[in-house]
Amino acid sequence: MPDHRKLGRELGLFDTDPLIGAGLPYWLPDGAAVRHALEEYVRTVELRAGYRHVYSPVLGKRELYETSGHWSHYGDDMFPPMDLGGEQMVLRPSLCPHHAVMYRSRPHSHRELPLRMAELGGMYRSELSGVLGGLTRVRAIQLNDAHIFCTPEQVGEEVRAALELIRGAHRALGIRPARYRLSLPGPGGKYVAAPGMWERAGALLTDVLDRSGLPYEAADGEAAFYGPKIDVQVADSAGRESTLSTVQIDFHQPERFGLHYIGEDGARHRPVMIHRSIVGSVERAVAHLVEEHGGAFPAWLAPIQVAILPVSQAELPHARELVRRCAAQGLRAEISDPGRGTLGARVREARLVPYQAVVGARETDDDRIALRLRDGRRLDPRPAAEVLARIVAAVGAHDTELWDA
Repeated sequence: MPDHRKLGRELGLFDTDPLIGAGLPYWLPDGAAVRHALEEYVRTVELRAGYRHVYSPVLGKRELYETSGHWSHYGDDMFPPMDLGGEQMVLRPSLCPHHAVMYRSRPHSHRELPLRMAELGGMYRSELSGVLGGLTRVRAIQLNDAHIFCTPEQVGEEVRAALELIRGAHRALGIRPARYRLSLPGPGGKYVAAPGMWERAGALLTDVLDRSGLPYEAADGEAAFYGPKIDVQVADSAGRESTLSTVQIDFHQPERFGLHYIGEDGARHRPVMIHRSIVGSVERAVAHLVEEHGGAFPAWLAPIQVAILPVSQAELPHARELVRRCAAQGLRAEISDPGRGTLGARVREARLVPYQAVVGARETDDDRIALRLRDGRRLDPRPAAEVLARIVAAVGAHDTELWDA
């Protein structure tokens, strides 16, 4: 398995610069295309699953994180506060306090629950320079995050549905989890002191895992400070494990923020807060995808999906028209100019592109495409409209197969 730090730079996906700072990679056009496709996929599946998207600020007052418990339990990983007009402002280490405040801003009835709130938002971790590297350990993180506010009776179904979203995303991305982990508290003082809460939340997650039939391992000392969680672990090129996707049950923050809903009995009840991330941070997800696929991303995720290869300069006008038609149908296409070398050399150069459309004089006259697939298959020339429609369908289905026979 390749190292994403080396291959990601060779492919022109991302890079770093000392003037910007360690742990702060920037995304080049091809990397930005991969990131955008991943983010749009996540937003789409969340919308279909009944989530509503929000935006929240990347800053918050120190008091916000004191209320949530991050300041006392997670302070060593936060950036120091900034003094602004007599107030201390902090770059957020997590999105959940903002979402709790957003839930609290409006009254809620049991009829509205579950309320599923999602955001692709920035957060910041004060990582030591010695542990920073590539996209896996960074200081500025774009997190695919969501919080489900529900009744206690709805918790099991919501956790099960979140796991299904995660498994569906992994299939579309071609990801093979290393293992599922039930992360529980361990010895030490970083956890909220509420034994009954931990026991209740752990039992709920265990029940969902048992019913799902997924193999899992319990791990002490890996829980969030506010509750246990299900972690989906992946391994990098060196065999090191990290968490990609997660589902967590939280009884702590609803109590700290005084969250409630009006039940059928007309009384106030405390909701449960489920934290859920389908792909985790965009940075870590892309790092793993680079290593998993060696740069040969699934077609829907590839930075360039169609390489147009005119045989000679005479076919360049038609090639430009094909690029325009691809763009009009939402495909990312690029011309491989004949001046850059022989057709064979240009085919090898485009070896990571899912679809290579060879256009010679006959194809230009008949508006046809001789398609080469990344897996080595060569298709007979077909009408360009048919070829593009098939590619659009495969990309839109988020299929890992390039072409159905």
